[in-house]
Amino acid sequence: MIEAHLERVDFTGANLKKANFKGANMKEANLRCANLEGTNLKWANLEGANLRDAHNLSFDQISEVLTLQGAKLNEELFESLKEDYYALFVAPENSMNDKILP
Repeated sequence: MIEAHLERVDFTGANLKKANFKGANMKEANLRCANLEGTNLKWANLEGANLRDAHNLSFDQISEVLTLQGAKLNEELFESLKEDYYALFVAPENSMNDKILP
């Protein structure tokens, strides 16, 4: 599914182990409770995606996505990520203002 258009797709609870979403547009996709073990998310657009309670989602995977702007994450994960991966949460047009978007 490299560079696939998966906007607003509902993957709730899906087993996506080792799926390849490299460069995929997953804007507003629902990945709640999905198994993301070994899933390739490099350059994936996860703007507005729901990643709450996703299983086996690593910092390495998250660090390679295109954006997490507006993504729904567990609070603990968000707090951990915003320090080291701040740029993933900043809208490109607001990057000069350092504004984190919800």
